[in-house]
Amino acid sequence: MKSKSKSSILLKLLILQYYLSVFCFSEQNFDFFYFVQQWPGSYCDTQKSCCYPTTGKPAADFGIHGLWPNYQDGSYPSNCDPDSPFKQSEISDLRSSMQKNWPTLACPSGDGIQFWTHEWDKHGTCSESVLDQHGYFEAALNLRNKANILQSLTNAGIQPDGKSYSLSSIKDSIKEAVGYTPWIECNVDESGNTQLYQVYLCVDTSGSGFIECPVFPRSGKCGSEIEFPTF
Repeated sequence: MKSKSKSSILLKLLILQYYLSVFCFSEQNFDFFYFVQQWPGSYCDTQKSCCYPTTGKPAADFGIHGLWPNYQDGSYPSNCDPDSPFKQSEISDLRSSMQKNWPTLACPSGDGIQFWTHEWDKHGTCSESVLDQHGYFEAALNLRNKANILQSLTNAGIQPDGKSYSLSSIKDSIKEAVGYTPWIECNVDESGNTQLYQVYLCVDTSGSGFIECPVFPRSGKCGSEIEFPTF
């Protein structure tokens, strides 16, 4: 009887361990990524303003904001693994590219480490079932090379000149170049005018290819005409 009792307890423990492992895995699972790029002129042209990185003023180009795991219902996981801290040594070979393509504009001026740490802690750790730390940042940089937003817009005659352009023309020019429908997020400048701020594209769970978005964000909606400020 004792042997059967021990076997029964062992079986129950194994079953419990299985369900806990499934639960933990599902907690870090996701359906797609948002790949988000921001226009520095719009980040800076607000009441909050901005600070240039310690490496100097970034190029007048869209910079990476982040690569964010999301669920199809519009929610998203965050801060999934506190035991996996950001390590500069993991991205040492990517650092120069990140400083160029993923610059920080927050105040006070920084070297990007705080920004990248935040992105890894909040979003990157939720993609560890697919991408390790180096792979996460490398994936974002590769996506940035695949989706040259500024070139897509300027090819369509949409310039960062402070003028207003139709939201539909901005979306159409990006979709024509990339092949997928973007979500455009706007913010408001110091004068209260709506301006082009961020461009969202959706990415498959491998972090390598663009897809049509299963769902769009709920915030940052734009009017039919929006400004494209200088930087």
